[in-house]
Amino acid sequence: MAQFERVREAVTGKIDAAQVAAREQQGWRLVALEWERGDAAEGRAAGPALRASEVMQAVPYGAKVAGDCERLEDDADEMQFLLALMELIIQDISISKVAEELNRKGFRTRGGTEWGPVSVFNLLPRLIELTPKIFASQEWVERRRKLTLVY
Repeated sequence: MAQFERVREAVTGKIDAAQVAAREQQGWRLVALEWERGDAAEGRAAGPALRASEVMQAVPYGAKVAGDCERLEDDADEMQFLLALMELIIQDISISKVAEELNRKGFRTRGGTEWGPVSVFNLLPRLIELTPKIFASQEWVERRRKLTLVY
């Protein structure tokens, strides 16, 4: 998949054709214009250009944006999924079988689709990142106790 670099720049006056031409010579292509009117535009100061990746990032799996919109907090449903995923991984089940079992238990992706081997595999780095937190939880201690009784 092609990678694009995007930059958003605040405009404080008229659009200068020379600036547009200079950007085009640097390899940039104008892809959008954003318009606004009213009092909201008058008091706004022009800030530095921001890359799209700095403005919007995906919320990591197992987390959600908190009510104050300034931090992340645990998403209870996704954390339950991650606990179930951890149990299956520890049992040394193949990724394909893990996906089947998660779907059988009714877990779905954020998009509402069933889990597949690739989507489970892509989630493994996040699971590794959360492993210390999962292992420290009381719920994991209880699940682990049940797992050791089974095996």
